[in-house]
Amino acid sequence: LCDGKKEIKYMVINVNNLTFCYEGSFDNIFENVSFSIDTDWKLGFIGRNGKGKTTFARLLSGDYEYSGSISAPGVIFDYFPYEVSAEQAEKTASELMPLWKPGCEEWKAICELNRLNADAEILYRPFCTLSHGERTKIMLAVLFSEENDFLIIDEPTNHLDSDARVTVREYLIRKKSFILISHDRDLLDACTDHVLVLNRKSIEVQAGNFSGWWDNKRKKDAFSESENE
Repeated sequence: LCDGKKEIKYMVINVNNLTFCYEGSFDNIFENVSFSIDTDWKLGFIGRNGKGKTTFARLLSGDYEYSGSISAPGVIFDYFPYEVSAEQAEKTASELMPLWKPGCEEWKAICELNRLNADAEILYRPFCTLSHGERTKIMLAVLFSEENDFLIIDEPTNHLDSDARVTVREYLIRKKSFILISHDRDLLDACTDHVLVLNRKSIEVQAGNFSGWWDNKRKKDAFSESENE
């Protein structure tokens, strides 16, 4: 069952003239941003802290109001990490799964846990008793349990030890259809084939991983500096 293959439908997400600012703020986080991405890409999201990466992820998920349009017909977005309240943390992940991803079939999550080198028994322990690595693996397993979803993965290796980081990296290398937000350059290099680059108020799309973008950026910066001199 775990090795069963299904036809996966890939689509295009179009962002047109997206403008957003937080209530009470005078400055826009994004201003007339337009680009397109394919849902079969493995996207790395690059930008400095506080520049809007998580905000944009939340906009895709429909958490905030904005002007402009995000057109994604037929695309179901899902976001990592799932929110877990103190009260919910007393329950097991098996009990929480229907809240995180309605319709999630437990056997599919167990198959994904196997690919993450995790035992299915962690699904039946109180969530608050699990380690950071176990919680991350469970949430990723639920996240990837539906093949046609487009996933937004926010800092999946935070608070993980080196072994768990390697496991998550090797797992994501075999996946696609996601935007990965991370400060882990090794993770971005290994797991992405396109990058979303967050500029001051815009976002641009480039093919390649983090290192490819970084090399191009340094060359452009060096060329601009040479011209200025």
